[in-house]
Amino acid sequence: MRHFVSAACGLWLAAVAPVGAEPVVIVELYTSQGCSSCPPADEFVAMLASDPRILPLALHVDYWDYIGWADKFAQGKFTDRQRAYAKAVGSRTIYTPQLIIGGQDRIEGFSPEETADRLREHLASGSTIRLTVTREGDQLVIRAEADPPLDAPVRVQLVRYKPQETVNIERGENAGKTVTYHNIVTSWEGLGNWEGQQPLELSAPYEGQEPGAVIVQTAGPAAILAAVRVD
Repeated sequence: MRHFVSAACGLWLAAVAPVGAEPVVIVELYTSQGCSSCPPADEFVAMLASDPRILPLALHVDYWDYIGWADKFAQGKFTDRQRAYAKAVGSRTIYTPQLIIGGQDRIEGFSPEETADRLREHLASGSTIRLTVTREGDQLVIRAEADPPLDAPVRVQLVRYKPQETVNIERGENAGKTVTYHNIVTSWEGLGNWEGQQPLELSAPYEGQEPGAVIVQTAGPAAILAAVRVD
């Protein structure tokens, strides 16, 4: 499995010359410690994270907890976010594992080759928004400018995540497995709307050492127009 996944990763790593760590393509993984199909996707996150142009974020959902193992990272708001994505495209079904790339491309199950194809497209597309973030003590200063100006307001969001944690799963579908999770989302908060006609400048609290990201996304939720990591 690892050899196959590594080969698939090479499809996009070789496709575009390396650039700086920002901006990044956001890859949301909806996963659960109680889902037997999820460990390969969870491992895949670590491989995606090795490319500085890609920021995978693991959002643990809570709808598998009833099987007998409560996912310690799960939050109901992450389930709500996944359901909102489904509703935005007229679907009543949600899956684990599921990848959502750039807020647009939805991949159900574990599909490294399809993921590579979609990532190549996003890496090549660029952005019409110039987004910069600087940290000043316990504050972030976020600046953005759209060229051309936006046609509709967008949502500015702040994500925090834990880089890594290993869990011994004692019950449920993955009973007996030890899984190392990567880029585990701990919070996903809205900072406000931006009309996109004039340059944006806003400040937000940013305490502690957990890394994060600032994300500018259209309503739906739908396309992520710009994102930068905060280390």
